[in-house]
Amino acid sequence: MNSFSADAIQAETVTITGHGGHEIEAYRAMPLAEGSRGGIVWIHHMPGYDRETKEFVRRLAVSGYHTVAPNLYSREAPGAAPDDAAAAARAAGGVPDERLVGDVAGAVEHLRSLPGANGKFGVIGHCSGGRHAYLAACSLQFGAAVDCYGAFIVEDPPEGMPKTMQPILGLASNLSCPLLGLFGAEDRFPTPDGVATLDAELTRLGKPHEFHSYEGAGHSFFSVDRPAYRPEAAVDGWRRIETFFGTHLKG
Repeated sequence: MNSFSADAIQAETVTITGHGGHEIEAYRAMPLAEGSRGGIVWIHHMPGYDRETKEFVRRLAVSGYHTVAPNLYSREAPGAAPDDAAAAARAAGGVPDERLVGDVAGAVEHLRSLPGANGKFGVIGHCSGGRHAYLAACSLQFGAAVDCYGAFIVEDPPEGMPKTMQPILGLASNLSCPLLGLFGAEDRFPTPDGVATLDAELTRLGKPHEFHSYEGAGHSFFSVDRPAYRPEAAVDGWRRIETFFGTHLKG
């Protein structure tokens, strides 16, 4: 029996098998204490697989989950800095939906192989990753999904956005698990009207979901390095994320 404290983690870059059998980079954090654990896939935002994303991965590991974030831009820009990789991926037209689902499926299989994995898996993402978390939860089997201000689920993308960011509201009937949605009331992508449309569709379909919109918060309110950071919204959002995953992935 090891004697690691509950908050002891190991975090590192690993290689996983993604869509099409491609080997892709991923960032993984694992609790070191023994125990039965759920696994979570964190899907990074459009700026890429950056310091902030890795910090979120470590936070979930400290909360007791095996957590992995696949680098969605591994193919376009292997080993590149996040900004350069994001630019290369955008120039290539963005991440195709089919490839995203395949990479997330590969991340789940990696999590399934880890010691203590309990067979329960969640997915979470912010910004474009919020859209991707919804896409993954409508395409694969998950126990819980979190959409942090996911854009272009309902609305069309503006000029200049990657062409892959097309609306996917029509996938709602395939949602495989409860969905937690966290949004800024001042956001433009998604707008409050877009959030209300998704909420109404999930309600119509009888899909379990819980949405919260924060007054005074816009896009990226979880991002501590940005002027858009809103501490009250972020603190409450993290509390809801931890409660939600605790309900659906532990045990």
